[in-house]
Amino acid sequence: MAEKATVLSVNNLVINFKTDNGLVQAVRDVSFDLKQGETLCIVGESGSGKSVTSKAIMGILANNAIIAGGNIMYRGENLLEVSEEEFYKIRGHKIGMIFQDPLSSLNPIVKIGKQITEATLINSDKLKLMYNDLISDDLIRYKNTLAKMNIQIDTEEKKLESYISELSKKGKLTAADKADIKQKKAEFKLFAQNTKAEYMAQARTLKEVLDKKSTEAKAKVKEYKAKVTAEHKEKEARIREKLKNASGEQKEQLQKELEEEKTNFMNQLSITKAEAKRRALEIMREVGIPEPEKRYNQYPFEFSGGMRQRIVIAIALTVSPEILICDEPTTALDVTIQAQILELINRIKAERNLSCIFITHDLGVVANMADRVAVMYAGKIVEYGTSDEIFYDPRHPYTWALLSSIPDVDSKEKLEAIPGTPPNMIYPPAGDAFAARSKYAMNIDYREQPPYFKVSDTHYAATWLLHPNAPAVEMPRIVKERIRISLEEDSHEHEE
Repeated sequence: MAEKATVLSVNNLVINFKTDNGLVQAVRDVSFDLKQGETLCIVGESGSGKSVTSKAIMGILANNAIIAGGNIMYRGENLLEVSEEEFYKIRGHKIGMIFQDPLSSLNPIVKIGKQITEATLINSDKLKLMYNDLISDDLIRYKNTLAKMNIQIDTEEKKLESYISELSKKGKLTAADKADIKQKKAEFKLFAQNTKAEYMAQARTLKEVLDKKSTEAKAKVKEYKAKVTAEHKEKEARIREKLKNASGEQKEQLQKELEEEKTNFMNQLSITKAEAKRRALEIMREVGIPEPEKRYNQYPFEFSGGMRQRIVIAIALTVSPEILICDEPTTALDVTIQAQILELINRIKAERNLSCIFITHDLGVVANMADRVAVMYAGKIVEYGTSDEIFYDPRHPYTWALLSSIPDVDSKEKLEAIPGTPPNMIYPPAGDAFAARSKYAMNIDYREQPPYFKVSDTHYAATWLLHPNAPAVEMPRIVKERIRISLEEDSHEHEE
């Protein structure tokens, strides 16, 4: 069986946040990839870095975020270096996102029909879209060159500001400190000048190519419009000629054909409000909203929580994204509605062959969703594997703790709460971040961060317990019991 293509790849991503109290290390050297048509679930407690990672992919990080390293590759481009113009073409169009709280995602004073059709109508001018597609590659190269220049300069400037800020916290600056700051400012100024000179030379060459392509694109669009208009006038003239001698049912039929021809002509040039509404109603039916014609004209407050989430999903699907990021989409819903929304996302993913990143703090939700699972803690992925490997052969103590805390009707063991709280990421621990909360922690866990140990070709865990010299440790009894019950249930299902 051929391996599925990789549609998104996150490599060694490092994201910090500048705050009054210091630098928060929110994401620390995170790497994963997303395959075509699969669901990757990222699991972890609040503050583990799950949502920050997803926002980096969407290009919607807060202004105080500093991307200190790594890349996010999509279609051969690093999303951390693309211009806002290019991200505008990707965000929502190629990569869609469903947020945690549907009510805060919807405008309370705008009818949901208008909110669903908004993206379609904004991009309704097909001639403009055709022109943009024709110049897209050259425009992106030009804009991305300028964006890379600005990103490099901004990154160095933020490093300089951070360095000065750290020195200032120590108290009064010494003469040596002042001299050092002056030197670093001079180095930054020189770096900025050299960077601008290098990238602007590239940008001028790319601009000449873009201007030429733009002229060619305008000519092609004009030619297409003239061709479509001529064909329409010819068809319209034929129908009007027949109408002169028509009567009764034949006349009604020809008038209907004339109206259809006008509609078809308009739809070739732009997406009309009627066409946008038709598409919206179709998607509303697809996501399971009953009586879509009636609901189309209602406001968000007239819907239940589950129905509001369906509307948010409908909005995300209007432009047919390739990747769908679901950031805890069931957290604000009750259990039965959760199950319906999860089933809906699974069905739509299968029907549209979507690739999905599903973010949650609940391993119970992951069980029926995931192809692969990444367990995050304190900004790092601590275990990574297929769904079966994480549920039936977990290796990291944090994964054990998450599995031990899930309510279960079958096992008779007492649920285990995870003691303590996550570490302060302004001062992350030197070793394994989970060590202070783990009863399996060894001395080395407090001193050194564990590397990834390979369990199988698809399963890795960052825990010193997998080191050849580590003492043998068994997983908690409650986890073993749940695995045994699950395997027995699976065995009975296969027998039936």
